[in-house]
Amino acid sequence: MSSARQVAADIIGRVLSGESLNHLLPAAFDQVADGQRPLCQELVYGTLREWPMLQGIINSLIKKPLRKKDNDVLALIGSALYEFTQLSTPKHAVVSETVNTVRLMKKQWASGLVNGVLRSFQRAEPLSGFALTPAQRRALPSWLDALIEQEYDDHLDAIAEASRQRPPMTLRVNNIRNERDTYLSLLTDAGLSAHPHDHLCDGITLQQPVDVTSLPGFFDGLVSVQDGAAQRVADLINPQPDERILDACAAPGGKACHLLERQPGLKELVACDASAGRLQRVADNTERLGLTSTIIEADARALPSAMLSPGFDAILADVPCSATGVMRRNPDVKLLRRTVDISQFAEQQLAILQGLWPALKPGGRLLYVTCSILDAENDAVVKAFSRQHEVHIMPIVMERGIARDAGWQVMPEVNGGDGLYFSLLSKPAD
Repeated sequence: MSSARQVAADIIGRVLSGESLNHLLPAAFDQVADGQRPLCQELVYGTLREWPMLQGIINSLIKKPLRKKDNDVLALIGSALYEFTQLSTPKHAVVSETVNTVRLMKKQWASGLVNGVLRSFQRAEPLSGFALTPAQRRALPSWLDALIEQEYDDHLDAIAEASRQRPPMTLRVNNIRNERDTYLSLLTDAGLSAHPHDHLCDGITLQQPVDVTSLPGFFDGLVSVQDGAAQRVADLINPQPDERILDACAAPGGKACHLLERQPGLKELVACDASAGRLQRVADNTERLGLTSTIIEADARALPSAMLSPGFDAILADVPCSATGVMRRNPDVKLLRRTVDISQFAEQQLAILQGLWPALKPGGRLLYVTCSILDAENDAVVKAFSRQHEVHIMPIVMERGIARDAGWQVMPEVNGGDGLYFSLLSKPAD
């Protein structure tokens, strides 16, 4: 087994080299002994959430930039700075453990550099002493900081702060198998503090996140883990008995399962995704929860002709996006995303809407959802689509968030839900 700091440096270094965090995990954590996994995970996620700021600090402490092949050393320095500033590890222990990790990485040449950088940082603290840009102090890449400021000036600091925090752990009670109050009692009996979510009839928020193996009845299908904002999908779709509903980008299946739980009388729920591997997670989730769906591998941009007739009463289009509303869960977004990605996502999103529209019955409704906070992927896509098709944009009002021209933007909150955009479209009846 490898040390937590060594594995964390390897993961972060590979992200710096362009690899996706989702592709690296959880296999990388399997290299770490069970007792060290929490530290490894904290270092990976915490360091990546803070990376734009940490990169600014490192640049001021290292005279000559490291080569790309030494991104693991750069990552190790960054994770040590994160541990200095955010964790309770004694600082002398951080220095000694980090230098020892350099040797484990077989890069002894870097031990003096790492030691010198960390000690220079200690002498230069606090952070206010470093000449960082406003974007770096908010731990946002400069291009994204400027774009958010342009679109949400009054909310920039709150969005940035939410992107730096651990997300709360919110549960969704399977109301087919139990009631929320009953499950709250089970949590109390298990020694887990929790409270019902104010605006979600199926939602519970834990005081502290835990592994799902600690949740009473998880493997018996009593409960699922699902962010509070994502749980609003079932409210907006409002599934009715005998309806056929399509979840067009369904994996891993959380929203599809919630629709089935909310309305056991559905005629059919079709869960569709372009990835066969990801569809297996949909099958696993529906089986665990005791639900039944029709699972089809298909690209939402070009559905098989068999899916177009007789059509669906409702369609959920939870489309691929930049994930700028869920950066705390996907912190590699801060390193990997580029401005060009946003226009590419927008093209794909518009193509998905165009591909799904023929499968919607006249009088049916389509809920467009992204986990982005950027107008180019949200209102702009819906407006472009509505210029090409006869569409009625239905009003959405929620307790929290911001009204947009064509939908509603839920903002990411430190102690609240993720940043999701919703637009509810209906097709005129014949």
